[in-house]
Amino acid sequence: MHSGGLIWEFWCEVRERSEQTTMRRRRTRRAPPLEEQVVIMSGPDQSAELKLVVTNTLIVADIQRSVAFYRDVLGATVLREGEPTFLRLGNIWLTINGGGGPTDDKPEVVASPPRDQKVLSIVLNLRVTDIKRYYDLWSSRGAKFITEPKVHAMELRCYMRDPDGYLIEVGQTTMTAGPLDLYV
Repeated sequence: MHSGGLIWEFWCEVRERSEQTTMRRRRTRRAPPLEEQVVIMSGPDQSAELKLVVTNTLIVADIQRSVAFYRDVLGATVLREGEPTFLRLGNIWLTINGGGGPTDDKPEVVASPPRDQKVLSIVLNLRVTDIKRYYDLWSSRGAKFITEPKVHAMELRCYMRDPDGYLIEVGQTTMTAGPLDLYV
């Protein structure tokens, strides 16, 4: 089975487990007060919303080496090993997969790690609460940063590369109290 089929199968399992957990919670939760029920019922039909999971797929030269970096250096959790390997890093899902030739659903596309580290096509952006702490921790675990954290207009930031040369930005906003405040 090619990686697209494995990814689909994995996310179906994740969705099923999530739905089972939701059903258990619903059985044990009391109904909200009537005024909240009115607001909920008058809101948009949530059953019509699309349900999806967004993952970032990194094409790498050596899956085990890359998984070790994301797991051991950045602290990601391995959810499924193999080709591909699925990880959770903070609030994102990463798929680590090897390269390969075209497939019937993408007949003219070749998957490969970055060829030129001077050409930027994707950045993994890690927003943190204490950039100095993460810089020190990840450096002690073997991360190679391009520079130390630097002050910019609305943030502190620095960059490192993973084993395949993917650029990873580590940033701490100075505009809000926490890293998620910009996204809520």
